Amino acid sequence: MAKAKVPAAVKAPVVKKNVQNPGSTLGEAIGAAIEKEVNRVLKPIAEKHGCIYRSTGKQNPKTGKHTKLLLKDSAGNEYNIDSVIANKMNQPLVLVESKYIRYKKHNRDKGSWICTAHYSLRRTYPTVRKSIAIIAGSWSSSSKAMMESFDVVLYEVPFDNIVKVLAGYEIDFAWGEKERDKAMVAWEKWATLKETDYDKIAKTLLAVIEPQLKKDLAITLDESTERSISDAEVIVGTNTGESRRFTFESTDEAAAFLAEMEVEKILDTTDGPVLWKIEESKPVKADPCDEMFGDEDSDDDDESDE
Repeated sequence: MAKAKVPAAVKAPVVKKNVQNPGSTLGEAIGAAIEKEVNRVLKPIAEKHGCIYRSTGKQNPKTGKHTKLLLKDSAGNEYNIDSVIANKMNQPLVLVESKYIRYKKHNRDKGSWICTAHYSLRRTYPTVRKSIAIIAGSWSSSSKAMMESFDVVLYEVPFDNIVKVLAGYEIDFAWGEKERDKAMVAWEKWATLKETDYDKIAKTLLAVIEPQLKKDLAITLDESTERSISDAEVIVGTNTGESRRFTFESTDEAAAFLAEMEVEKILDTTDGPVLWKIEESKPVKADPCDEMFGDEDSDDDDESDE
């Protein structure tokens, strides 16, 4: 007679006590939870407007698993983008990044990557209407200004908000960079939470930016908006590598500029910006004492030579 199978006991979450960097591990877990919530929020908006929400690449026919979402620019460089909203023809409309940073010293690295990747991809895919980045944690004003200068729209979840929300789950997230013991305690507490808790935490964190994010995307994806040309840019390059950019409010203005363009003025770089103004050095007045008594140091040197 066959023995009845006994249901396996439900295992409690395993706490990885041997993690090398508990602070980094916890940060990655929080970042992953936020990115998951971003996908949950944005996918319905995309589908409501007849679009496709992509957070993974094509399916691997051998393994059946989805590949990374890699977008290639015109130079052949590949960028792993967090998610993309595409139209029915699978042309990208919105580039989406979700980045978490605990320490501001990493701002430039991640911020610069977003600027480089999105700028290059927007030059490659003319259908892209908006670049957005959900940034969580500690971001400096200079890093945010840099990304905005590249037309990346930012939605911020401040570090203090993360500390406050995690405190509700008895997780002390306000430790110093060298306080590994506190980071380990926080990680171990996080690891005992349920998957539903992670979802609730991420949902609470994004609640601050969710209304504006939904509103902005709805406007971006609205196909009833009459499309028109808002500005035009002319880039003139030389055979020695210089380039000059000119912006206009209409194509008519740009065409008129090209028709009347004077090559000599374009090649004249004297009015270009400089690193800083170089001031003419003023002659140093001689010390009257030196003329009267001579240079004592030089006399000493002469005596020593003898």
